[in-house]
Amino acid sequence: MEIAAVQDGTGATPADTAAPPIDPALFRRVMGSFASGVTVVSTVADGQVRAMTVNAFMSGSLDPPLCVISIRKKARMHPLLIEAGHFGVSVLAKNQERLSSHFAGAPVADLALEFLWAGRTPLLANAAAVIASDIATQYDCGDHTLFIGAIRYLAAHGRPPLLVHHGRYAGVTHATEPAPEWVVDFW
Repeated sequence: MEIAAVQDGTGATPADTAAPPIDPALFRRVMGSFASGVTVVSTVADGQVRAMTVNAFMSGSLDPPLCVISIRKKARMHPLLIEAGHFGVSVLAKNQERLSSHFAGAPVADLALEFLWAGRTPLLANAAAVIASDIATQYDCGDHTLFIGAIRYLAAHGRPPLLVHHGRYAGVTHATEPAPEWVVDFW
C-alpha cells in the first residue's frame, strides 16, 4: 500500500523538510475533536480526599487488568498520586457536570460530595462506573506523567456517561443497529 505524500506547493514532502512547530491552540482544537468521557481521579493525602477532573483516561490491559491516567506534572494532584501510590477513577454520569466543574478548579459551594471507599481509595458515589487502582508504574510523557494503575476494584452502575467534545459537555446517543462483532469483541 502506497501512502500519498502531502505537499505544500513547493514540491517538498513532509519527509524532506523539518516539521514546523505545533501551534498549541491547534493542538487543543484537534485533540478536542475526539469525544472523551469525563472522570474524576481521586486519592488520599494527609488524611484528606484529593480529586481532580481528568479526561485523559483509558483502559490499558485486560490481562492483567490495568488502566492509564495522564496527569500534568504541574498539577497539584501529581505529587499527591506519587506519594499515595493509588488512585480512584470515577467515570462521571450524565448530569454530573457540576462535579466535573468542581474538581476542575471551579468550586461549587452548595455541592454535597459523597464518596464511597474501595479499601483506602475514595470513589464518587452515583458515578457511571468506578475503578480503584494501585500505581504499578509511571512513565514520563512530555509535560505529563502516565500513571499505570493495577486495578483492584471496579464496578459499572449502568448510568449513561458524561462526555466532553470541543470543550463542551455532551451525551451519548446510541445507534439503532447493534455494533459489528469486531467492535464488541475487541478485547
